[in-house]
Amino acid sequence: MFPMNQWIKIKAPATVANMVCGFDILGFAVNDPYDEMEMRLVERAPNGANIVIINIDDYNLPTDPEQNVAGAALIALIEEYDFSKLAFEVKINKLIKPGSGVGSSAASSAGAVVGANYLLGNPFSKDDLVRFAMNGEKVASGVKHADNIAPCIHGGVTLVRSIFPLEVIALPSPQLHVTIVHPQIEVKTADARSILRQNVKLKDAIKQWGNIAGLVAGLMKGDYDLIGRSLEDVIIEPIRSILIPGFDDLKKACKEVGALGGGISGSGPSIFMLSKEKETAIAVEQEMKKIYEGFGLAHHTYVTTINQAGVEISE
Repeated sequence: MFPMNQWIKIKAPATVANMVCGFDILGFAVNDPYDEMEMRLVERAPNGANIVIINIDDYNLPTDPEQNVAGAALIALIEEYDFSKLAFEVKINKLIKPGSGVGSSAASSAGAVVGANYLLGNPFSKDDLVRFAMNGEKVASGVKHADNIAPCIHGGVTLVRSIFPLEVIALPSPQLHVTIVHPQIEVKTADARSILRQNVKLKDAIKQWGNIAGLVAGLMKGDYDLIGRSLEDVIIEPIRSILIPGFDDLKKACKEVGALGGGISGSGPSIFMLSKEKETAIAVEQEMKKIYEGFGLAHHTYVTTINQAGVEISE
């Protein structure tokens, strides 16, 4: 167990979920942006809380553990550990804007449980931590899903084969450059889920299955062309894209300058594009800026790479 009252620092990466066709099952971590957190173990006061959350950003998120994604994840962890005399103190500096579509809630949830596990001497496996952190996603969206949580904890690209029981598969991938644009509007995950169709045509399902299999095969073989051809969503994206201004024009412009493909990151409004070369990723960024400058819509962009480490701890 880590010494009492000593802070550790946590770096929790943003993530891109779905990877276009892999709704709720595929995702990857990126090197920028990321949340910063600090945690420590303290002796629990009699009748005191065993989780204390301190926000050091301006988002005014709940500090009640049951209403905070990091708190909910820690509650799940504590339920499986003898924690009667200890308490966690957690400082959260959110550099990933809530509602941005790049795994803000996942970063806080995953960072909290990875940090807690470190402080306790690592009694839990990574899959245990994913399972705990999914409780934070339930607070954020009403549904337990792991397509952001899994890559945030494992790093790299992950496939969630099953939620119950949980099975996460780490996928190898070739070098990929990632360009992300975050138009400054908010799309809540719960709202983006509420507009989805409950029934899917068989022909669409077959096409989607082919794209998912093709994307996984392309990643494992390092086949950039196959990756590009497989980055197609015929079920979710056509509905969710109506919530994002300029989506179709942006996607077309990015592919014209050489992007392999991409789409909505998570539930949006962020959009990501994958490129083979860094120079292409930078050209893609310029196209993204042109689109949203044309709309007069404030936006942030990132040119980054896939984060292979996941949540990182330093003392």
